[in-house]
Amino acid sequence: MKPIDLARSLVDALEEKKAEDIVLLDLNGLCSFADYFVICTGTSERQLDALADAVEATARKKHRLKGPRVQGHAGGGWLLIDFGDVIVHAFSTEQRRRYKLEEFWHNARTLVRIQ
Repeated sequence: MKPIDLARSLVDALEEKKAEDIVLLDLNGLCSFADYFVICTGTSERQLDALADAVEATARKKHRLKGPRVQGHAGGGWLLIDFGDVIVHAFSTEQRRRYKLEEFWHNARTLVRIQ
C-alpha cells in the first residue's frame, strides 16, 4: 500500500462523515516525519470523535492497518491521528483558525481541497 492511497481513502471517509474544508497536503521533500497531511474541520466534539472513528475504521478495513497513534481529544478541538506516513488533523473551527497548519506548510502541494 502506498501512503497516497491511504491518504485518499481517509479523505473519502472524512467526506462521507461530512467533515468540512478537507485538505490533502503533499509533504514529500518538505517534512521528515510524514509524507501527507489530511486536515479537516468538525463542527462539534461529537463529530470530531466520529471523524476519528471513521478514519480508524477505514484504515483497518481497507488497508489492514492496526490502531494509529491518536493524540489530543475532541474537547480540546484537535485530534491528531498518526499512521506514520499519513497524519490526519481533525480540528474544531476555532483551533483550525488558531494553528493555521496550511499556512505553516505553505510550500506543500495541495492535492485535494473539498469545501
